[in-house]
Amino acid sequence: MLTPFHVAALLVVLTTVFAAVNHHLLRLPTTVGLLVMALAASLATMAVDAALPALGIADAVRAQVEAIDFDNTLMDSMLGFLLFAGALTVDLNDLKAQRWIVALMASLGVVLSTVLVGLGYAWLAGVPVVVALVFGALISPTDPVAVLGVLKQVEVPKSLETKIAGESLFNDGIAVVVFLVLVAVAFPSGGDGPMTAGGVAVLFLQEAVGGVLFGGLIGWLTYQVLKRTDEYVLEILLTLALVMGGYALAHALHVSGPLAMVVAGLFIGNHGVAFGMSARSARHVRDFWHLIDEILNAVLFLLIGVEVFAIPFGEQALLPALAAIPLVLLARFLAVLLPVGAMRLRRRFTEGAVAVMTWGGLRGGISVALALSLPASEWKPTILTATYVVVLFSILVQGLTIGPLIRRVVK
Repeated sequence: MLTPFHVAALLVVLTTVFAAVNHHLLRLPTTVGLLVMALAASLATMAVDAALPALGIADAVRAQVEAIDFDNTLMDSMLGFLLFAGALTVDLNDLKAQRWIVALMASLGVVLSTVLVGLGYAWLAGVPVVVALVFGALISPTDPVAVLGVLKQVEVPKSLETKIAGESLFNDGIAVVVFLVLVAVAFPSGGDGPMTAGGVAVLFLQEAVGGVLFGGLIGWLTYQVLKRTDEYVLEILLTLALVMGGYALAHALHVSGPLAMVVAGLFIGNHGVAFGMSARSARHVRDFWHLIDEILNAVLFLLIGVEVFAIPFGEQALLPALAAIPLVLLARFLAVLLPVGAMRLRRRFTEGAVAVMTWGGLRGGISVALALSLPASEWKPTILTATYVVVLFSILVQGLTIGPLIRRVVK
């Protein structure tokens, strides 16, 4: 069995090799190219194993993939870094100008999509409604890693880019909280019994509001030290400690770590950079987190590609999974159309905004990680298969065509 260091080394080497091949030959967006190559390599390995089963290649690879524990790797190790790095680059003034539509999309939009997908999937797959709502919650948020990765590759009007980026950062945290609440309802643990309405409300407030307040607090405390420091190495270490220590402490306090990292990242990326750092320090801090973002982003999409080994594909699960693709897109369209339609009574939107926000609402590794984290049950394989199929379609099809769509509809 490979040690954690060997696994990390193998992932970095494979990511580098695939990225180099993509850069020189495929010339796809980096994240999409890595996913395509990792998925192709995984499927080729399965094909060789099917032709020569005596070698046991697929079983050996599957054991290593499952040992990585995608859920813990992303949710407990990588997500805090990725969300902080993404929020660090968002202009708070631009976000304030779009605050109402971002707030509506990240809250009511997520809830509406969760309900629509849940009810539709319960009918499609014959899954109990409360379990189908869990699938709706984990597949409804747009993945900030995937979305921000694509936005780097295409030209989008600034106001529309802020809407998409802001929504993806916040709806991720909100959706994780909704997911945790629904899992507690659908899969009550031990002798706790079903969760009451009061328990649901307390859990939601503790995770969501607690996460926002905690993120603001640790961001402010870090800023107090930053403005008294003028040494860029120490300032980088301070932001690194903020993310690692803050995310771990949020988990211990049972508040939303993702929301805390988004709020802390916005605070440091705007207030901290403007008033707490010299221009030299700000440049080094941004460059450091840009590098962290690019490396982890690349490794994550490689992991999504190899995670196919952990998906229990089967005819009974695959057909509902394919049907879930148009269902999720329809729910996303309505979750965008209704808030935008309501806001159009007060303000103008970029022409084609609904189409771009619908098609650009990519799903990614967070949805897969949440599906893998579900308690063992007869419905887990069905939900896991549907999640993976929707994520693959989202990244490969929507991710590759969002650029042409923007050029066609945005004026």
